Amino acid sequence: MRFCVFAAVLCFPALAAEPVTLDEALNRLYSFDFPGAHAALDRYIAVHPAEPLPYAFQASAYLFYELDRLRVLESEFLMDDDRLVAKTRPDPDPAIRKQFFAALDEAQRRAEATLKANPNDRSALFAMVAASGVATDYMALVEKRQMGSLSPAKRGNGYAQRLLKLDPTFYDAYLTSGFSEYMIGSLPFFIRWFVHFDSVAGDKQRGVHQLELVAREGHYLKPLAKVFLGIIDLREKKPREAQRLLGELAHDYPENRLYRKELDKLNARFGAN
Repeated sequence: MRFCVFAAVLCFPALAAEPVTLDEALNRLYSFDFPGAHAALDRYIAVHPAEPLPYAFQASAYLFYELDRLRVLESEFLMDDDRLVAKTRPDPDPAIRKQFFAALDEAQRRAEATLKANPNDRSALFAMVAASGVATDYMALVEKRQMGSLSPAKRGNGYAQRLLKLDPTFYDAYLTSGFSEYMIGSLPFFIRWFVHFDSVAGDKQRGVHQLELVAREGHYLKPLAKVFLGIIDLREKKPREAQRLLGELAHDYPENRLYRKELDKLNARFGAN
């Protein structure tokens, strides 16, 4: 009997492991367990090779690995406008860069094929939103091509607006529209005059409200919305709000050393919240 059970496990390995979900993969990603995130995404893609979204999340894992390795995500960097726009470029890992753009290409190629057959496919639209977002961040924060990053940012906002017209309750898409509102609203007027995003007025408060909606109701991007809001709170001189958000992130993802490190710095400076 024991031999038969052992043989069955060998012959049917799928019975020995539960299928992975994208939520599990993102839990590893937000914990900054990048090998674990890639392993989970590889398992998911093996079962769902035609879906575009997991490839976009793969690109996100490569992006966040680079941002963490280059220490771009630390508050001192994100609060210093001179460092954000500095012409001196960091030294990206060429192997990671290759894998990042390969995953990005796979996501966009599969999403475009799906949208060609059905322009209203919500999952494919969101995959394009996610892919455009990570392309924007890589160009702006790793390659230091801030002006060049406007192109994928506009494209991502366009897909987000299309998705929200189809389904206003697709809350994750508000991350892109909200960030676009805040970003455009933060630009000097003479630059804003030349930068146009569809359905974006440059209303910073509206942008914050949309990010808060994602932080409350989002599915895949709820933690990322909290990160963005925390950065905005620090820039807007609201350290207590930033402490609250970082406290939630540190609680939800205790393996992520960055959340705890940044929270400890705020606590040391402003006292425990």
